[in-house]
Amino acid sequence: MPFTQSKKMTPKQRKEFDPSTFAGKFATKLKSLREKKKLTVQELAEVSGIPLQTLYCWESADRCPVNEQILDLAEALETKPGTLIPGR
Repeated sequence: MPFTQSKKMTPKQRKEFDPSTFAGKFATKLKSLREKKKLTVQELAEVSGIPLQTLYCWESADRCPVNEQILDLAEALETKPGTLIPGR
């Protein structure tokens, strides 16, 4: 059963599903790899085909990408997809 936000969840349960740890680590990796390639966020958006606003959200840990987007990022940054995934 997929996770859905519910008013009936306890604070402890909400904390368990908080993506900020993953999002924060992903944001750090993404920015580091982008800067290593000497790309601006605008340039990465152009190369990857991912909207600029989406990249800003990822780098500020507001959101996380889905699988296809990780593949597009990895290709644009000339790295393996696993490099972008925290914990790998």
